[in-house]
Amino acid sequence: MNGHCVQWMAGNGDCGVGRLLLHLGDDRVGCVAFFHLTFPFRALTRGRSAGFRFIALIPLLLLVSACSGDLSTLAPAGPASRKVALLWWVMLGGACAIFMLIAVLLALVFFGPASLARVKTHHWLIGGGIGFPIPILTALVAFSFMQGESLLPQSGSDPLRIYVVSRMWKWEFAYETPTGEVRISDVMHMPVGRDVIVEVTSDDVIHSFWVPRLGGKIDAIPGLSNKIALRADQTGTFGGICAEYCGTGHAGMSFRVVAHTESEFSKVIGGLGQR
Repeated sequence: MNGHCVQWMAGNGDCGVGRLLLHLGDDRVGCVAFFHLTFPFRALTRGRSAGFRFIALIPLLLLVSACSGDLSTLAPAGPASRKVALLWWVMLGGACAIFMLIAVLLALVFFGPASLARVKTHHWLIGGGIGFPIPILTALVAFSFMQGESLLPQSGSDPLRIYVVSRMWKWEFAYETPTGEVRISDVMHMPVGRDVIVEVTSDDVIHSFWVPRLGGKIDAIPGLSNKIALRADQTGTFGGICAEYCGTGHAGMSFRVVAHTESEFSKVIGGLGQR
């Protein structure tokens, strides 16, 4: 047995023959029962496999619970955010496809027929490392460019323009009205069902304007005006944050976006102009 790099027999734990870890490749060993022999996994798995599997699923439930919320990109409330969410799901699908291929190839190496051992190493590298990932990554990059292009402000429409000035650590929103300019801090009002062009700049350092449920994010840079197109399909209040670290007050540099019906929006902005 020692000639085949097997250093001891299976113990009472019935975990299979223990093999010397440094010589796994010599015997084409498919798995190593390290965790099966290690406390506390040994106590949990012996005679309690069903309960252990159930407990192992709990962290997955916690991950799924993070898919919703006021700052979740996976709970879109507008066309721009839906495109961002779609891009995320497509990227996830591509990543899973590449992962599954690598997992299948790894399983073939360990558990496949002995004839696979005669496949040249460079064939594995070219086929698995280049031939499969490159087309998927190319398709993902092309799709991301198309989605990103569609998020840019389109000419020919008549959108509402909101001017945003960021500074440590607050946001100021300005609206042009027939009676003059209206400014409000840390709350952005917008109408439902209408395109809004947000022009963002900064008075001090670089910040980043982001309303996850309505669209992507855009940097607020001193001396430069960047634009992003947003649209809300439903009334409500949406959270916004600074997505670029900007100093000690960064964590508290948040704001709210309130989406109104067209008539309510006119009343709100008109009321602000009379103050």
